[in-house]
Amino acid sequence: MADTVAELKPRIDKTLEDLKRELAKVRTGRASTAILDGIRVDQYGTPTPLAGVASINAPEPRLITIKPWDKGVLKDIEKALREANLGINPMNDGEMIRLPFPPLTEERRKEIVKQVKTKAEDHKVAIRNHRRDILEALKTQQKDKKITEDDLKRFTKDVEDKTAAGIKQVDTIFAEKEKEVLKV
Repeated sequence: MADTVAELKPRIDKTLEDLKRELAKVRTGRASTAILDGIRVDQYGTPTPLAGVASINAPEPRLITIKPWDKGVLKDIEKALREANLGINPMNDGEMIRLPFPPLTEERRKEIVKQVKTKAEDHKVAIRNHRRDILEALKTQQKDKKITEDDLKRFTKDVEDKTAAGIKQVDTIFAEKEKEVLKV
């Protein structure tokens, strides 16, 4: 019934948050520490998140600095960064690691926009799948005489409206990221 419809909004919100988190990792013309979120460093045999072994800063628009709290893991951090295939060459000076971000070429920017668009489309599909699941549950409830046909129509309209709003938000998030990537 209404509780089934109420499940849709949190699902859509979670999908939108997931999209924002994924897009934060996408490289733009500016250095963003979010690009390093998924990197794990093998610290004395234990995989540890990079943020757990070093301080990460972006002092300049095209530079990230990584300063480990224990200089002994400097080589391990450098190795993890190279294995992450970020397309950035880490520079180790014995104290910290610098990640200089070269300016993106026009071709690379367009490639990144395509990747962002694919992620946005995947999240639109996820929202539509949530809609399908809720509508199926509502139809089952109507067959089981738990809700009337009028209720089904009303709930269906509500579900469609929430789905359309969620997809519109995905489009807005994509447009913002596209603008950010294409900005020189």
